Amino acid sequence: MATQGGPRSGTPHPNNLADGMQNMQIGRPSGPPSGMANSGGSIPPATFGQQPPPPFLASSGMSMSRPGPPPPGVLPRSSIPLGGPPQNTLPPNMAFSRPSGPPVTQTGSINPSSVSFPRPVSSSAAPPSGLPGSFPLSGNAAPPGTSPFASSPMATRPFANGPSTFGSNSLSGAPRFPPTGNTLQAPVRPPPTMTSTSVPPQTQSSYSFPGSQPITSSTGSMRPVTPFSAPQPGAFPPSGPSPFSASPQGPPISAYGAQPGTMSSHQGGPTSQFPGYAPPPRMFGMPQPPPNQSMTGLSAAGHMGTSMENPQKIDLSQIPRPLPSASVILHETRQGNKVISPPPASSEYIVQDTGNCSPRYMRCTINQIPCTVDLLNTSGMQLALMVQPLALPHPSEEPIQVVDFGESGPVRCSRCKGYINPFMKFIDQGKRFICNLCGFTDETPRDYHCNLGPDGRRRDADERAELCRGTVEFVATKEYMVRDPMAAVFFFLIDVSMNAIQTGATAAACSAISQVIADLPEGPRTMVGVATFDSTIHFYSLKRALQQPLMLIVPDIQDVYTPLETDVVVQLSECREHLEMLLESIPTMFQNNKTADSALGAAIKAAFLAMKPTGGKLLVFQSVLSSVGIGALSSRESEGRTNVTTGEKEAHKLLQPADKSLKSIAIELAEYQVCVDVFITSQSYVDIASVSVIPSTTGGQVYYYYPFSAVSDPAKLYNDLRWNVTRPQGFEAVMRVRCSQGIQVQEYMGSFCKRIPTDVDLPAIDCDKTLMVTMKHDDKLQDGSECAFQCALLYTTVYGQRRIRVSTLSLSCSSVLSNLFRGADLDTQFTCFLKQAAIEIPTTPLIQVREKVMNLCINILHSYRKHCSTTSSTAQLILPEALKLLPLYTLALVKSAGLRTEGRLEDRSFWINYVSSLSTSLAIPLVYPRMVAIHDLDTKEMDGSLIPPDVPLSSEHVQDDGIYLLENGVDCLIYIGNSVNPDISRQLFGISSPDEIPTQFVLQQYENSLSKKLNDIVNEIRRQRCCYLRMKLCKKGDPSGMLFFSYMVEDKSPSGLAYVEFLVHIHRQIQNKVT
Repeated sequence: MATQGGPRSGTPHPNNLADGMQNMQIGRPSGPPSGMANSGGSIPPATFGQQPPPPFLASSGMSMSRPGPPPPGVLPRSSIPLGGPPQNTLPPNMAFSRPSGPPVTQTGSINPSSVSFPRPVSSSAAPPSGLPGSFPLSGNAAPPGTSPFASSPMATRPFANGPSTFGSNSLSGAPRFPPTGNTLQAPVRPPPTMTSTSVPPQTQSSYSFPGSQPITSSTGSMRPVTPFSAPQPGAFPPSGPSPFSASPQGPPISAYGAQPGTMSSHQGGPTSQFPGYAPPPRMFGMPQPPPNQSMTGLSAAGHMGTSMENPQKIDLSQIPRPLPSASVILHETRQGNKVISPPPASSEYIVQDTGNCSPRYMRCTINQIPCTVDLLNTSGMQLALMVQPLALPHPSEEPIQVVDFGESGPVRCSRCKGYINPFMKFIDQGKRFICNLCGFTDETPRDYHCNLGPDGRRRDADERAELCRGTVEFVATKEYMVRDPMAAVFFFLIDVSMNAIQTGATAAACSAISQVIADLPEGPRTMVGVATFDSTIHFYSLKRALQQPLMLIVPDIQDVYTPLETDVVVQLSECREHLEMLLESIPTMFQNNKTADSALGAAIKAAFLAMKPTGGKLLVFQSVLSSVGIGALSSRESEGRTNVTTGEKEAHKLLQPADKSLKSIAIELAEYQVCVDVFITSQSYVDIASVSVIPSTTGGQVYYYYPFSAVSDPAKLYNDLRWNVTRPQGFEAVMRVRCSQGIQVQEYMGSFCKRIPTDVDLPAIDCDKTLMVTMKHDDKLQDGSECAFQCALLYTTVYGQRRIRVSTLSLSCSSVLSNLFRGADLDTQFTCFLKQAAIEIPTTPLIQVREKVMNLCINILHSYRKHCSTTSSTAQLILPEALKLLPLYTLALVKSAGLRTEGRLEDRSFWINYVSSLSTSLAIPLVYPRMVAIHDLDTKEMDGSLIPPDVPLSSEHVQDDGIYLLENGVDCLIYIGNSVNPDISRQLFGISSPDEIPTQFVLQQYENSLSKKLNDIVNEIRRQRCCYLRMKLCKKGDPSGMLFFSYMVEDKSPSGLAYVEFLVHIHRQIQNKVT
């Protein structure tokens, strides 16, 4: 793998909704790192990602809060102490102007003796005391195997919109990874009930429809075992209540409940805990789901057959629709030599890494690789990988092992440079090994030699993570570095133009930054800088020697420069007071600013010059179109409206960057390891198509708040920013995917910069980013053999350690077409459709993109019909079981915001950028949202699930006297019917009729059970999606109502057919191809 790195030169606002943050430790270990004890390739002494168990406040009954009521819409939340010593006082670095409210009482008890954690490989010393989560000072040491992402970004709840309070027995956020090895463990037992993806028995099942004979086929169904139960009484309780669901003046809320994802036995039998179970990732302030979530096994059926001659006679209840389940699936990646197909990406599952990597890190579109390119082409399916190298694991999963081979570095193939993995075969009594990627035979290093057992495996294979685990993390040696690892640098660039000031965007940005500062790691490795811009650029010297921050103006926006370079980016520990003072004063300082122009491009270039010696994260807050200076843009949207040719025939060209100047800046940023994230808080056109080039090239992200509301959006802005800087992530990364002989990488797709054909450069990589890697055949594969894929990510942790995360996936090869369809992965296939469509949109007319997407679906189903179901009647639509929902999701994609003809260009540009790095688990919800009824929560049988059953996305299921919640992982729409019961709407929203719906909506919790249930549902959805969803109330006969009904993908609309009509259309196309 090529060594990584580019060259370096030289070596109070009323709308604050997110407030009261403590110095949370998210995605960082609680102690500084040290050298690994596992030198020379010996067994690692500790697991990756360990940290001490979270502390809890002394149970003195003391309750503390800052005086004063919260502003409208701000909901109090519980305090989350640091992952260090117990805290009984407010942190000294509380950000300015943070309103707070009455404390939320927390009740419950803790029985430390009942805490259970996974057993580590061996014990290790406890981390040194000191500032929790601080970066290491020179010479400090930490336990071996300390994770750069030790505390759970979700379990410690990175999302909040309320003030901090303390309650008795309040508890710190639950850790993402287990504690260090010297922690005592309570005995654990195997789970009594759980759905398993082990080797399935053969079952017969069929679908029958009016006018047709049932069609059956033999397929494998998942073998149910006993459900995953809730923890026993006295187990370590989860963290405090949600800030989203807490009522400002409501009754006390219990801090404790069942852990998310756990299921109670409905038979009333004894419960036990899965070994190593910990609460799954939660957003900041998310409450725990109730302990009585039901567990039902996922069932599989044969292909479905339905007569499509007369769509009016089709029973709509029997057409394929998603069947959500609250089951927790236990997935073993391999059983012996058998590859186990992964569970659906959208399901909740716990992975046991038994040789193949977790499907969270790498999934293939087909779980049996076609032996020839002709067979792949015949199937019509795509062959691609979805790679998410830093994906968040389920808390019950074993942490990734860290292995240190010392100065010699990890064992690698001398020909293809593939890394040692469980599928490399040792021969000649262990003296040599055969690479599973290129087939080359290498000598085993002398200090790595081990004899073979009777089964031909090394005797120490099960004791070495790199020989028995699909994912492992190697400590990188000096040969992987061209310089010292970079520091953690965060530079904030804030728009202070007239529009930004008047809309409250500047104040919201300053408020969010001031609170996020408390979440950045302490220590000399953390550096910060701030600049503002309108038609000029303003830097600020934050040196401690100054009495107050000093403004330094750069008026030249054509040939920018950075004044006092060493004073602009400084250590956080030296400038905290000045930084908070500056952020508090910026909105006031520019409150009378009459400059409407924005020099965004010049400001980014100037900030880059300040960061050039260090690299780091550049976080840009933009409110208006960049109109002057470098990279100045024009309002092309107005051109599209006035020019018919441009607006209709060549609309896709408006989705391309206006010029190449910003691309040039982006490449230079990536070269010097600067990652750019852009937060667009606008009420007008800003040309996202051009601006997004910078984050998409540097491994960053675009956040879009349109139209920005100073009432409802600051909370989301704060939560998005906080998650951005605290989630598990790495810097100055390089990634490469290697394949077995016969397959090669065709193309990488995602947010990155590519300077050489084989590698992708990522100035930053985080747990949310996914890359698509398409494959192609270059030779014939042998039937029955295995084809391996290996992803290697070289990156720098937040501690400044160089690591190599290696994930290996080995799949069987097949020359039988039906095996390919049986092994198809619906979620990954559709994600491939989605990303390819997003790539096509800026260069191809929408009608052609839609046609291409539908043809992809038709070709796959035609191939199955023609080659795998030849005995069925031609009057039936035959769908492969694994892909039976492909027509529905294809139709949803055709009608999505990205492919609809109507809609704003900006929305489509944002959609394209969002999809480019979207994970597999979020792809389907984006185009096929979840809709639930919430008007009957008090009377509805929830069957143990926190979220009500899904409602099909059809207007037939939307009653005029109902209230419905619809979410797609980004937005959350709540539709209120015209005839809804006034008492219900009053309990939920404080309004009596849809006519009283506010234009700017903030969800609150009222003192009634219906309101509490709604807040619980929203909080659970936010937890599942890892996103603080933007909320909007909708009503019929209003643009908001039209927006809501545009998501009814099963209805006929200007953008596409109804679902049943689409099935008929597909069937006719298949019949035409067959005949």
